[in-house]
Amino acid sequence: MFAQPSIKTLNHLLTQNSWALSRLQKFAGKTARFNIAPFSFAYTILEDGLLQSADSATSADAVCLITPSLLPRLATRDENARSEIRSEGDAALLTEIFFLSQNLQWDVADDLSKFTGDIAAERIVQTAKNTQQQLHNGAVSFAESLSEYWTEERPLITKPPQITVFTQQVDTLRDAIARLEQRIKRLASTKQ
Repeated sequence: MFAQPSIKTLNHLLTQNSWALSRLQKFAGKTARFNIAPFSFAYTILEDGLLQSADSATSADAVCLITPSLLPRLATRDENARSEIRSEGDAALLTEIFFLSQNLQWDVADDLSKFTGDIAAERIVQTAKNTQQQLHNGAVSFAESLSEYWTEERPLITKPPQITVFTQQVDTLRDAIARLEQRIKRLASTKQ
């Protein structure tokens, strides 16, 4: 059902990153399967490095089992999410798949230029990047402001130096109590 659109998208992405095609050519004829419940996709690598949809009955040289909850984390390139993918089969092919998943870049401006022209596409992409950076900067600024508010104005969060002083005070109190207990024991033993 989704195999044809996904194969076209993947091949388009591979073509935009021509360096990836030469890397995949080493694995020509091998098949990789991706199980993302409830879907399963299998792709065979062709001689030129492009992919071809493989039949579900085709045995796979490498298999990746990805839980649906990992997809958003993988999309944001969360390194910890990659470690939660269960995989088996050809280790070299799996290594290459993981490498490509981290390094393939979509040339949005190239695709957009077919509809808007080169200059407009570049400006749209640059505007989107600037907007994304502004949103990121705003989120960081907001988080820093909240942190400062919670540590300075309404102390809900303790500053590290305060924790260090508190820990030292607890240690001093513990030592003083231990000395007091020893003194009480000596006094009690001398009265008997």
